[in-house]
Amino acid sequence: MTRLSILIVEKDPDRAQKIVEGIAAAGPHEVTVLTETGGLARRIAEIQPDIVLIEVADPSRDVLEDLALASGPLERPVAMFVDQSDEHLTRAAIEAGVSAYVVDGLQPERIKPILDAAIARFHMVSKMRAELAATKAALEDRKIIDRAKAILMKSKGIDEEAAYALLRKTAMDRKTRVAEIAGQLVMAAGLLS
Repeated sequence: MTRLSILIVEKDPDRAQKIVEGIAAAGPHEVTVLTETGGLARRIAEIQPDIVLIEVADPSRDVLEDLALASGPLERPVAMFVDQSDEHLTRAAIEAGVSAYVVDGLQPERIKPILDAAIARFHMVSKMRAELAATKAALEDRKIIDRAKAILMKSKGIDEEAAYALLRKTAMDRKTRVAEIAGQLVMAAGLLS
């Protein structure tokens, strides 16, 4: 495991110390402990940790969402440790983007495998989000290109293949993407109609 910057959010200083000791046994990581959750989002933005460990003895749905969202689960892995849970709280944590939701608190000997799992899950979900965003962008590009082809076909009396060839040639001449040229054509046609 590489050296990580780990932020621990734990109100009880004694429990926080046990977690720090467990992390020390897992490797030479840089550890910061926050015992207050007030201003959590600001503090996390200042610290910029690689991973956040949050221990909440008995979370409510609101506490879960506030803590998870404040810890930036889309930017970094977040592992949440709770003493007890139910299906609704687990779902709320996962929907908020928590990478690992561990019931029965945080025991120091479990830290390394939990860190590994949280990091792996975070990277897997991040990759899926990136792929989904790329797919959505490609679909939007395809829609715009199809609209631009239809405009060219109607205005120039050409077939679909010739319309696409014209878009592609224009994009190559201007050293830009076909979708960008198509977008400009669709916008211009909208202004003229």
